[in-house]
Amino acid sequence: MINPRPVQVIAVSSAKGGVGKSNVCINLAIAMAERGHRVVVFDAGMGLGNVDILLGLTVRQTLSDVLAGRCRLEDILIPGPSGIRIAPAPCGDPAMTRLGPAAYAGVIHAFSHLADQTDVLLIDTSSGMSDSLLAFLQAAQEILLVVSDEPAAIAGSCALMRLMNSEYGANRFRVLASQVRNGHEGQLLFDKLARVTARLTDIGIRYAGAIPYDDAVRKAVQRQKAVLEVYPGSRASVAL
Repeated sequence: MINPRPVQVIAVSSAKGGVGKSNVCINLAIAMAERGHRVVVFDAGMGLGNVDILLGLTVRQTLSDVLAGRCRLEDILIPGPSGIRIAPAPCGDPAMTRLGPAAYAGVIHAFSHLADQTDVLLIDTSSGMSDSLLAFLQAAQEILLVVSDEPAAIAGSCALMRLMNSEYGANRFRVLASQVRNGHEGQLLFDKLARVTARLTDIGIRYAGAIPYDDAVRKAVQRQKAVLEVYPGSRASVAL
């Protein structure tokens, strides 16, 4: 059966660790699934996968097994909350951080075989500016940058957008303010980024919203659950 709609590929990224990127990706996937979308989360933290840990899932095979030819991509998918499926990355495998461009292209191509059973592919990228991050951002139709109100996070996000624009021609980015006190603070954070990117005529950014700091997220992480699953009425869940 041919999927009547193309798969929407969204890369969830950040230029700095600790901004809640993986939590955003997981809970965004759940929110989409609860609205009837068939969602796959690809943990693209090559060698440092953590999506399965955040959800307390047992992993038997990972992307390294697919690349080694020991199984198919479909074989490693793990069912998650609300019917999402997760393609886990290996954790603690340094070889996965040294893959070349051909290997990254092979990973991306492998997901095309899931097109008839997937509406949305969310890529939880690594943080920073690694080769794997740039490869997966290039493959995405939408890039969602998760940014906190810290100078390093703001500067890094601007640098990442500039690099993606100069090297790959990417010129449209969505910005999600994370760990802010309220929507107003999130808008102010976006405005800071907008003032910087206004000088970069080839780059356009769009405000995706804000996820407020919420202790429910910390409690959910401790329980190895998604906040939308265990605290659906929390401020963070409602925002997501």
